[in-house]
Amino acid sequence: MPKEYSRSQRVVEQIRRELAELIRLEVKDPRVGFITLTDVEITPDYAHAKVFFTSMTGEGDVPEIQQGLRRASGFLRRELGRRIRIHTIPELHFHYDRSVEEGSRLSQLIDAVVKEDESRHQDAPSADETGGERAAGKDDDDKSRA
Repeated sequence: MPKEYSRSQRVVEQIRRELAELIRLEVKDPRVGFITLTDVEITPDYAHAKVFFTSMTGEGDVPEIQQGLRRASGFLRRELGRRIRIHTIPELHFHYDRSVEEGSRLSQLIDAVVKEDESRHQDAPSADETGGERAAGKDDDDKSRA
């Protein structure tokens, strides 16, 4: 029976969990306070890890948050080395994850289109009011000709 997750997927998930805990409990930099780690991508040789985060304060604070995370990256890497037993602790690269905001924007667009479509259907006469009467009239005409 094949494994559900590869070793690298398990390592990535453990790195994400440990980093989230370290940032929440150990990093004292106020710029880094309100973030959520959304994903980690690691190179096959474990030398580099892209750590994706979102901010509860919005995209305006992202440069400051990234600066705080870069400043704490040495500490975070050292602490990861104490908590995770892998041959190479990756160098951490922090990136803002726009997918949550993009998903929200797309959801709003879909909602707006649905609302517009519903209002068009309410304004336009229904098929029963227009097409249904015409179809019935045609059937009556066809029967009278026969």
